[in-house]
Amino acid sequence: MGSPRRLTQRDIARMTGVSQATVSLVLNGRADGEVRIAPETRDRVLRAIQESGYVADPIARRLAARDNRIIGVFGYEPVFGAGSAHFYHPFLVGIEEQAEAQGSDLLLLTSAPVVEGRRRIFQGGNRIRLADGCILLGRSLDPEDLQRLLSDGLPFVSVGRREDAGGPVPYVGADYRSAVEELVTMAAGLGHDRMAYLGEGGGPESWSDRMTGFRQGTSVAKVGIRHERGPDLSAALDSLLQDGVTAVLVEEYSDAVALAQLAGDRGLEVPQDLSVLTLGQATRPGPGGKRLEFTGFEIPRHQMGAEAVQVLTGLIDGTGDRPQRLLPCRVVAGATLAPPRRRRTSRKQGNGA
Repeated sequence: MGSPRRLTQRDIARMTGVSQATVSLVLNGRADGEVRIAPETRDRVLRAIQESGYVADPIARRLAARDNRIIGVFGYEPVFGAGSAHFYHPFLVGIEEQAEAQGSDLLLLTSAPVVEGRRRIFQGGNRIRLADGCILLGRSLDPEDLQRLLSDGLPFVSVGRREDAGGPVPYVGADYRSAVEELVTMAAGLGHDRMAYLGEGGGPESWSDRMTGFRQGTSVAKVGIRHERGPDLSAALDSLLQDGVTAVLVEEYSDAVALAQLAGDRGLEVPQDLSVLTLGQATRPGPGGKRLEFTGFEIPRHQMGAEAVQVLTGLIDGTGDRPQRLLPCRVVAGATLAPPRRRRTSRKQGNGA
């Protein structure tokens, strides 16, 4: 003869004529906040628990109390994809090391389907509630996901600065504005009075922050600027050279590599004829061939991952501070910035942005 079946919260709810959610609130002592439970209802539930010999599932209790020491990691783009693994790896190392240091496990949330090339946390089934909180990775985060996370009170932290989404979004980001402004100041100090920004310069916060730093830097240095968009780097290079640009700040590292190679194909030398500066590490594969030591900056990816775990832990246990952090980027001198070889006298006026 088998052992008797273990009672569940559903059994207690059926015995007392209340919902399973009410039983859970009474068991976890969370019925005295926004949700009010009548004293007689609480007494009836407690009496049924005592008389039936119900014993709460310790694992379920820990999950409900967010004390399972499990940290979720959700990527809006594949973090182990062939084109993105190199970029995301330092973030993941920082996350893993900090989680290990504080005795937490990581849960990589991958069950959300990819729709139109992107994932969403609440699209289809998800297991985010198995974790005490979640770290979000990706260039662009879905605003509806952020709004729901905030409204549901689920602890989360974005790796990368995010705009408000119905409330302040916790994040650990990189200070792109200051880094780009510093590069502009360096170039202007060497005599570059006509610069260009090559990239989108808008959309995700990481791109718009870079463009803001470029505009701030060129405004202070009082230099002429251009903003080039689009995937046709050859046409962009022709346009920039015709306009007398001597230094170009490139949003995507792989585009900087390709631009330098195109300049070489035209018989130009980098940096004497054209200085090329990069604004971070590569997020996608670029062309092969000889690589230059680019002037630019390094994103503190390892530190961002580690501090994201620290911020998330503080949100979970209520002891943290500074839920929004911007970390400085390290400027790299490199070998692709030098005084312009010659000053061009035929230049168009206006910023062209």
